[in-house]
Amino acid sequence: MENRIRAFRKAAGLRQEDLARELGVTRQTINAIENNKYDPTLALAMRLARLLGQPVEELFLLPK
Repeated sequence: MENRIRAFRKAAGLRQEDLARELGVTRQTINAIENNKYDPTLALAMRLARLLGQPVEELFLLPK
């Protein structure tokens, strides 16, 4: 599943480290999510959406 987390994170002026700290995960987890190597749990996806001020469906793109 593709995502737009990197774009929204950068628009918010956050580093991967900042986002990871706020979410209680490692920077490596954020990196893996942004590079489509790891699909986050529903709970983490919802926390990401809340932190970035976007609906979940704006962050994650379902394949057609």
